[in-house]
Amino acid sequence: MIASTQTNHPLADSTNGVNLLELACAKLKSAGLRITQPRIAILTAMLERAHPTSIEQIHAELASGSCDLVTVYRCLAAFEEIGLVRRSFFHNGTSLYELSLGEAKRYHIVCKATNRVDEVDAETAAELQQVMGKVEETLRARGYENVSHVVEFFGVAPAAARSAVNLPAIKR
Repeated sequence: MIASTQTNHPLADSTNGVNLLELACAKLKSAGLRITQPRIAILTAMLERAHPTSIEQIHAELASGSCDLVTVYRCLAAFEEIGLVRRSFFHNGTSLYELSLGEAKRYHIVCKATNRVDEVDAETAAELQQVMGKVEETLRARGYENVSHVVEFFGVAPAAARSAVNLPAIKR
C-alpha cells in the first residue's frame, strides 16, 4: 500500500505537507507505468537519502527479498526515462541517482579523496541553471529535441571537510 497522506508521515515533506512518495507514484501512473511493491520500495529508499546514491547502495537498503539487483537496475532505467530520477556520476564513472520531483535542479561536487557528495550552494546552482537553460534553449532553437544536461564537479575537499563524517564510499 502507498504511504499515508498524513502530513506527519516520514515520507511527507514537512515544509508543505506534500507526500513525496504519492507524488512519485503519480508520476509513474501518468507515464503509464504500474505501481508495484519493488518500485515503491526503491522510491522509499531513495526518498530517505539526501544525496545521489548508487544502485548498489539502494539495493543494500531494501528489505531482504523485496527485489533483486536486476530489478533495481530496470526500475531506475525506467524512472530515468520518464524523468523521475536524474543520473549523476562519481569521478570514476559510477552512476548515482536522485529523485527529481519538480524541484530546481541540484548540482554537486564530489570529493575525489573520499567520494563525499556535497550539494553546490543555492546561489551558485541558480546561476548555473540559468546559464545551462540558455544553452538548452539555443539547442532547441537549432532543432534539437529532449535536450537535457549533466554537470558534475570534482575536486579534493578542504582538509576539514575530508575529516568530517563522510557518506559511505563506493567500491571501485
